[in-house]
Amino acid sequence: MQIKKHLITYLVSIFLLMSLGLNAQAQSDTFTPSEQGFKIWLNDFKKQALQKGISQSTLDQAFKDIELNDRVLESDKKQPEFTQTFFEYFNRAVSDSRIEKGLKKYAEQKPLLDEVTKKYGVPGRFLVAFWGMETNYGSYTGNIPIIESLATLAYDPRRSEFFTTQLISALTILDKGHVSLKQMKGSWAGAMGQCQFMPSNYLQYAVDGDGDGKINLWDSLPDVFYSAANFLQQLGWQKEENWGREVALPKNFDYALADNKTSRSLSDWQKLGITLADGRVLPDEDMQARLLLVSDYQGPAFLVYDNFRVIKRWNNADKYAVAVGHLADRIVERPPLTKQQPKNDKGLSLAQIKEIQTLLNNLGYDVGTPDGIVGNKTRKALREFQVQQKLPADGFASLRMLDVLKEKTKQLSMR
Repeated sequence: MQIKKHLITYLVSIFLLMSLGLNAQAQSDTFTPSEQGFKIWLNDFKKQALQKGISQSTLDQAFKDIELNDRVLESDKKQPEFTQTFFEYFNRAVSDSRIEKGLKKYAEQKPLLDEVTKKYGVPGRFLVAFWGMETNYGSYTGNIPIIESLATLAYDPRRSEFFTTQLISALTILDKGHVSLKQMKGSWAGAMGQCQFMPSNYLQYAVDGDGDGKINLWDSLPDVFYSAANFLQQLGWQKEENWGREVALPKNFDYALADNKTSRSLSDWQKLGITLADGRVLPDEDMQARLLLVSDYQGPAFLVYDNFRVIKRWNNADKYAVAVGHLADRIVERPPLTKQQPKNDKGLSLAQIKEIQTLLNNLGYDVGTPDGIVGNKTRKALREFQVQQKLPADGFASLRMLDVLKEKTKQLSMR
């Protein structure tokens, strides 16, 4: 029941964030930030904070000499011009140097990690992997003052309600004396400490691991590991399960099953001809798994378990979750992936994705209005095109598929 409660809370939070973003979009489109407007907003906010129990002394200290941070606003509204391929992301996230450092850190912190695992059931290798992914093992936790970044984002109407809540949480952390204002620095979006918790997660999940009466996610590794493990346990971590494993698919496999949604037992996947990546037979077990492709058919395939979804509740991206899981494997000296980056592997620009969508529409495969976002409708249309052209129907947009679509369009125009 406790796990279900936390999952419902998480899903409701995501829904509210999406709703707030839609409702505030029109207002945000006409929003022009200014120091004067920021000061007016700040005076109103301070009254709210006092009503919510934040002390006057904390408010005086926190907002002394505070200014509107233009860099934060720019970062929040910046849209990526290119999409990274899995390998472009993965090779940086799980680099040789990060693996090597992870091996060293895991050995150094083994007694503490074993203590945390005994209490929460989360293996130490995963805690080290999250630590490595979030802040490169604590070497960079961000240098933007958290109060300033959150106040700036709360002032902007686009996601004001969410960041106002985070700002109140950050002030509560200061009020409780866990860290000093000078120390409270992090990412432009307000993530803090060596495990990059948002302030609300800090208050809800962070743990005083070293027993000093404070929770310090910047300087205390016991606090960092206890907090991360508590967070993962509350999100539903299954202590007897792994995250997933790389597998090999047989020829002419139905790639529509690789949707990270279709759940089948390992025995059933085995009957479909799937083996472990090294060719060994899959275990003949009832354990449920979902099949995931993070690249096109040339890339690796994975069978993933419930803990993969838990990792995504930390950061809702398949690439991130695979990187965390594989880094955790490499930290205990398990083998690398069997698939390597193809020579023609390169990310698409938003314009190129729109071109793919336009070409599919023109060829009779409905993707709706081209928007530069590869969603379910675009993947479905691509898969239908690939089936008709007798190509591996993985549904992945790529430079290779853009060239194929252009060539098909050219052939049709010459008839």
